[in-house]
Amino acid sequence: MKIKIITTARIVFGLAFLIFGLNGFFNFMPTPAPSAQMGELLGAFAKTGYFFPMIKSIETICGLLILSNILAPLAVVLIAPILVGITSIHIFLDPQGMPLMILLHLFHALLIWGYWNYFKSIFTKKAVIS
Repeated sequence: MKIKIITTARIVFGLAFLIFGLNGFFNFMPTPAPSAQMGELLGAFAKTGYFFPMIKSIETICGLLILSNILAPLAVVLIAPILVGITSIHIFLDPQGMPLMILLHLFHALLIWGYWNYFKSIFTKKAVIS
């Protein structure tokens, strides 16, 4: 049962980030109009010229890695700060996006649970350099 739950979470989570990442390059899905404050923030990010291509590249690559189950634990770690960043923007500037973010965090938590054997060693209380 656990394997089915984790596999489902992996497929949905990976597919979500693959689609959202690719949408950043090809604009095949309409995006809802942002709040005024969120629009200002996104505009500032866009002016940098590098921010959105970097984020969308990471989303696309991590989505592919998670979907294919190749280096999936690494991809789960790499996508975490992006997930937190997007969530904080929704918490403070555009709460209507929170239901999707809660769902993505649930899938992320399921993947951490599923790959726990790969993560548990980083929670060592006192690490020894060897």
